[in-house]
Amino acid sequence: MVYSSVYGIYKWRWLRMFHVSPEGDDSWEGSATRPFLTLERARSAAREVAGDVVVRLRGGVHALTRPFELTEADSGTVYEAYGYGTAEQEEAVVSGGKPITGWRERDGVWLAGVGDLEFRQLYVDGRRAARAAIPGLPGAAEATATGYVTDSAEPLGWRDAEFVHRGVYPWTEARLAMAGASDDGGRTVITMAEPGFGWAIELYNSTWEGNTSRGPGLPTAIENDPAFLREPGTFVLDRSRPGDHVLMYLPLPGEDPARTVVIAPVLETLVRVAGVREVAFKGLVFADATWSRPGRPEGFVHYHGSGYYEGGGVETAVLGEGASVTFPQASVTIPACVRFEDTVGAVVEGCRFTRLGASGLGVSGGEGLAVRGCEFDTLSAGAIVVSGGRATTLEDNRVRRIGLEFSGSPGIAVTGTRGCVVAHNEVREVPHCGIVAGTGEGIRILRNLTVDTMQVLADGGGVYLSGPQGEGAEVRGNVIMDTRTPYNFGLYLDYGASGVTVEENVVMRADNTSVLHVGPPLEDVVFRGNFWDADPLGHDDPPSGVTYEGNVTIKDERELNAATEAIRSRAGLLRPRG
Repeated sequence: MVYSSVYGIYKWRWLRMFHVSPEGDDSWEGSATRPFLTLERARSAAREVAGDVVVRLRGGVHALTRPFELTEADSGTVYEAYGYGTAEQEEAVVSGGKPITGWRERDGVWLAGVGDLEFRQLYVDGRRAARAAIPGLPGAAEATATGYVTDSAEPLGWRDAEFVHRGVYPWTEARLAMAGASDDGGRTVITMAEPGFGWAIELYNSTWEGNTSRGPGLPTAIENDPAFLREPGTFVLDRSRPGDHVLMYLPLPGEDPARTVVIAPVLETLVRVAGVREVAFKGLVFADATWSRPGRPEGFVHYHGSGYYEGGGVETAVLGEGASVTFPQASVTIPACVRFEDTVGAVVEGCRFTRLGASGLGVSGGEGLAVRGCEFDTLSAGAIVVSGGRATTLEDNRVRRIGLEFSGSPGIAVTGTRGCVVAHNEVREVPHCGIVAGTGEGIRILRNLTVDTMQVLADGGGVYLSGPQGEGAEVRGNVIMDTRTPYNFGLYLDYGASGVTVEENVVMRADNTSVLHVGPPLEDVVFRGNFWDADPLGHDDPPSGVTYEGNVTIKDERELNAATEAIRSRAGLLRPRG
């Protein structure tokens, strides 16, 4: 039997094949005509036979009631969409969601009891509905040691509100739960939930240009109270009665509860693969998962990227004379809804990750994992987060509309890796950095395209590399366009990056194209043969650790495009997709 890959890899192997269908039955034998119903049954069948196994998923929604887990016993198994790689490929969706039914209407609002379910996202006929929100605290308000006071009585009626603090630091967005409110002689005293609010006061302390701030400050938005249901297409999950939560949705014109499909994401983890060799997922859609922790008393005390604080102490970074910020001694990473841990030779190919309430794909440890030709969109956090491991390849993936809830999330983030290759990816419409690399060994960031990055928060870039890099890191042939917010650097090396060659990149339409003077300083860094539409900061006086040679600045966009046509034609997706 021939087993083929759309990426041109062909292997001759005898394979055992099982089928799974939403119309199947676990008492059947798993054949094409009598498929299994569940992935769990197919997994059990695959474990009972010798040799490699392919499990084919027929089109439709494969609803999970618990995370689907693979262990060492599942090595050598491929899970793929029926017809993968052909014109007849079917859309097989692995979902952690639950349809919401039993609606009743009150004053134009749809209501449904959902028991003890907790979720922060809602999908209506496939559209991501926004949580109902207002732009900040009403009235004349000020912060206190335990929350806020305001002369408005409106917060006295709030039941389950969440405060959003965008731009506490330019790269930071926190989310903190409200505990309650009381009247104090005509003033409303708002008490915030602990320990989250205390952690925020501990973490967010800065001095800049003679101004000192402490704590998260006033919220920039407040979400998730029934009083905020004013905009059609928004929702609230009222959890004020434990175990008897109520979903409220203000419909768009023309929506009908009898016909509209409303999905609430329920599971937090869809798939977990741990300690497995040569497992593969091909052509599948992973959808409808949530992450409920930010709505709890701990909140989401964000610092940078995918990291958030949950106590343990802070340190102070001095940014210059009279300027400093505090930062965590340790931070926790936003989880992923699909996780690969300590795998060898695993492959994720041609899959789509969508409608997920945390990060899409998380990789930790392991060796030789390849993520190719995948789509990532409509995610609350980042697309791909890689921590540790050897010889990881992230290639030909498209990332769009991520960080919808956690705005500091990068499109693609790798740290602590050795021999990682990030190549030919396209990253668009992201709230902060496009591609981020932390300290590692021999990372190669090659021929990627980033467009419309840094749309929400500041102090980052289309490609951002931080800390020392061993074994000769490369940032080569990337095209970085439209880095949006003020105070950004399209191509940004930071925090003492070292051992890096930055060559033949194109940077245009950024607040700043790049910067050569950072703290700690860059060491053993070469900028060579890059093209910009503006000179990087410090180009006329490079620090001792930077070699700056053969770079070209062309301010006219048409001339820059003409001069860089060869570089631009090789950057981005290997196989353009609609």
